[in-house]
Amino acid sequence: MQESRPSSTANRVAMRRAAHQLLDDDPKVLNDPIAVQILSPKSRERLTDEPVFMPAAAARYMRAFMVARSRFAEDELARAIAHGATQYVVLGAGLDTFAYRHRYPESALRVFEVDHPATQAWKRERLAAANIAIPPSLTFAPVDFETRSLADGLRDAGFDASRITFFSWLGVIMYLTREAAISTLRFVASLPKGSGLVFDYSLDRDSLSFLQKIALDRLRARVEAAGEPFRLFFDPAGLAADLGGLGFNEIDDLGGDELNARYFAGRKDKLRVGGGLARIMSAFV
Repeated sequence: MQESRPSSTANRVAMRRAAHQLLDDDPKVLNDPIAVQILSPKSRERLTDEPVFMPAAAARYMRAFMVARSRFAEDELARAIAHGATQYVVLGAGLDTFAYRHRYPESALRVFEVDHPATQAWKRERLAAANIAIPPSLTFAPVDFETRSLADGLRDAGFDASRITFFSWLGVIMYLTREAAISTLRFVASLPKGSGLVFDYSLDRDSLSFLQKIALDRLRARVEAAGEPFRLFFDPAGLAADLGGLGFNEIDDLGGDELNARYFAGRKDKLRVGGGLARIMSAFV
């Protein structure tokens, strides 16, 4: 992202989560009433324009993937809490609303939102404009992933590396260098047994079909035009091997078919994940 400016992709992701609340049938895959409130007035006005970012079908596929990945992360967080996690770190938090929808006592779950300083300043402005209170259990940790280590940023925010911790890392890893991504994964793997994370990743172009390659190239052109180009792609088997080498186990890798079966089966509005350009992975140490 551009220095001193908030992430434009973070705003587009927030708009898609909000669009799910307004355009899709109940029950919501991700029930997030704050998603609309936190947007700027201009962004809220654009929500009724279904193909606001891309043709309507592709927009629905993208929206479904984004709400599914957030729902999966929150489901895995609940599982981690049941097994002793008392810290939750949202990496690349953008306009994520978890901490404002689930106000845990600080003694039960401490939440850290990690993001670029410019994006966090923008989020604080949006929270203030929407009169959304910052819960006592939430701490902002400003970190530029490419210039400062996650460990340093979290330590300065009061993070306790001796406690079981769960991380969500959504919509971030594809913008990083491999070195930055592996460094973050290594840090998570260094935490106490029971710690884990959920992240999504883009598939290697060579593994895609002809039509998928066209879709990926169009998406890459859009994000590059916004100043936030994709850098990192993975082969699922190779990524799982990397995680195993770092010490992760209980690896779960979900594509569109698995997500549709878990979250979109039987929906009257036919909302579902499509495209096959990305997957979601969870892993625990």
